[in-house]
This record gives sequence, C-alpha cells and structure tokens, in this order.
Amino acid sequence: MNSSKQYSKSESPIITTLKYRDFRWLWIGSFGSFLAMNIQMITRSWLALQLTDNNPLLLAMVMASFALPMTVFSLLGGALADRLPRRSLIVFSQSGNAIMTLFIAILDMTGNIELWHLLIIGVLNGSMMAINMPSRQAILSDIVPDKLLMNAIALNTSSMNLTRVIGPAIAGFLIIIIETSGVFLIVSIIYVLTALSMSMVNAGKTPIKISKKSTITSDIKEGILYVINDKTRRNIMLMLFIPVLFGFSYYSLLPAWATEALNAQSDGLGIIMMGMGLGALTGSLIIAYIKKINSKGKALLLACSTWGLLLAIFAQSNSYYMAIPLVIFIGIFSSVFMSLNTTLLQSSSEPDKRGRVMSVSMMSFGLMPLSSIPFGALALITGTSNSLSLSGLILLALTILFFIFNDRLRNL
Repeated sequence: MNSSKQYSKSESPIITTLKYRDFRWLWIGSFGSFLAMNIQMITRSWLALQLTDNNPLLLAMVMASFALPMTVFSLLGGALADRLPRRSLIVFSQSGNAIMTLFIAILDMTGNIELWHLLIIGVLNGSMMAINMPSRQAILSDIVPDKLLMNAIALNTSSMNLTRVIGPAIAGFLIIIIETSGVFLIVSIIYVLTALSMSMVNAGKTPIKISKKSTITSDIKEGILYVINDKTRRNIMLMLFIPVLFGFSYYSLLPAWATEALNAQSDGLGIIMMGMGLGALTGSLIIAYIKKINSKGKALLLACSTWGLLLAIFAQSNSYYMAIPLVIFIGIFSSVFMSLNTTLLQSSSEPDKRGRVMSVSMMSFGLMPLSSIPFGALALITGTSNSLSLSGLILLALTILFFIFNDRLRNL
C-alpha cells in the first residue's frame, strides 16, 4: 500500500484519496464494470419482460438467477481474495463476463434467445461477480491507509452510483435504437475495457500471506467464524441482512412496477432508475466528503429506517412528479447505509481477512434479487405497488426493533 501521501487536515478527503494512482485506475475500472452491469441489468429485465409477457414473478426469477451464485459462491470468492492476487481475480472475472455477454448478444441477434438462456447466463454472470466483488472491495485497503478507508469506499461506491444515473438512461434509449442484442454487444466491449484498466493497478499483484497448510475450505470456515464470533462484526452483518431482504426488493421489480403504475416504456423506466442512481451518487459523495462520523451506528440505523418509510410511500406513486423525487431520496439513504456498513465491516477486520469478510457481506447482498421472488409472487395477487409498500414497511419496522434492542450497534 502506498503510504507516502500526506493527509492534510484542511484538504478534502476526496482530493487526498484521488492522489493515489492505483485508486484512480481502480475507480475507472469500477465505473466501467458497474456501467456494464447496470446497462446489462436493465436490458436483461426488458428482454425478460418481452419473453414472459410482462410476468413479474418470472422477471424476479431472471434477476434471481444473477444473484443466486453471489450467495452460493461469494464465500469462495472471498477465500480466493485472501489467497490469490486480487487484481488477477478482478481481471479474470471481467473477461469472463465479456465472453458470456457476447454469447447473449449473438443468441438475441440471431433470434434464438429463450428465457432459459437468460437464466443460465445469469448464473454464470453472477458467478463471475462472486469472484469479482470481494477482491474489488478488499483491494481498497491495499491502496489507501485506514484513515481514508471510509472515503475511498464511498468514492468507489460513487462510481457504481454514477453508473446508476447514466446506465439505465443509456440502456433505455439504446434498446430503442439498436434493440437488446446491440446493447448486449456494447456491454461485452465495456467489460473488455474494464479488464484492461484493472491491469494498470499495481496493488493486489501478490496474495495476502496465509498459512500454507490451510485449505480453501478451512479459509472459508475461518472467515465465517471470524464474523460470527465477534459481536460487533456480527451485529453489523445482521443489520445488512434486513435491507437486503426488504429494502432492495424494489430494484428487481421496478420494471414491472413502472409498467403497472405509470404505463412506462423502456425510456421511462430508464429515467426512473436514473433518478434512483442520482440519489445514490449524492449519498456516496456526501460520505466521501465527510472527514469523520462519530456516531456511525446511529447514522446507519437512521438511514435504513428512512429508506423503508420512503419505499413504502414511493410504491404508491401514480405519476412521475411524485415517483422521481421519492426515488432520489431512496437512493440517497440506501447509499449512505451501504457506505457506512461496508466501512464498519472493513475497519473492524484484519487485512488478511477482509476478503472473506466482504464475501460474507456479498453473500447477503446476493439475496437481494432472491428476496424479490416472494414479493413478486405477492404482486400477482395484490399488485406490485402494494407488494413493494409492504416490503418498505417491514424494513422500517425491523430496523426500529433492531435499534431498540441492539445497544452495541446503536453506540458504535
């Protein structure tokens, strides 16, 4: 890790963090990776709706096919991140995504695409993401000192959130111009470029030192116990599960909600998701700019409960004028929550275990589209709006209960 940079008290943490050359290349690579992922997610959702006649349950299953491997294989990705060169793992996974997305483009272009193709390729894309994300998160601690870790995490998250602003809008309009097959081809090219940008990073060329006697299985077990046996890390991780299960349900079901509530087309869906990304970008930049937050636990719980309340109200929107401001604020509070949660997890973990700790976090994050399946089934009965409102109210209630009964997390 390059520790030669001087941290000035008067200088913005954003500027100080960007002085690290490796961080700049990592940020570029993250931007490209998340841009490809967001464009691909919208395009996959739109194609799935066309193939399933706007069925919200089948849409949720397509999105879940991407998430399931992140839940199953993220622990393996975390163990690999602490055993193998993190940079190499990121480059490998990006290259794999490029190949598989190109295959989707060819199937779609030739008119041979079917729903089961989306499900299988979704599983493979998710597997690559399970390898990618633990290394991408853990490599930050190889690049910047611990006192800049919160700002680096937030700035790196801002690359993802920036793509959530422009990615859906790009996807929505590109689908109209070059159809879904052309969009998948562009996504494949972007993945290639992100692999090349990550090859410019010097950090992560060598693995973190671990016992030569250990096995992958023992490394995974050690990482799980490392989280479970420490009350602070365990509470932070438990708090992550609540919004993953009940706060992100809207993300997978948003295409179905937009067509039901607003009669939106692909460009309208892109605008709504652009608003969500704008809010998330704002939230991550706020955290990146702040030098210190003394009561991270209270801030974490406040952000999550507000997120739940806003989601419950947003789901009942019946116009763009109401939906877009609400979705912007949902983006802000969800981004603040995720940045703080990741910071608390990494700062409470030892460097040689951060890959595995992040993989446990990724495993929970992988449940996000899976959680949308029961809400997708409920949407068939009650409508997507009511289903998502219930999701938001459950998030609000569970967060308040966690706040009341968990003084350890509340007082962090």
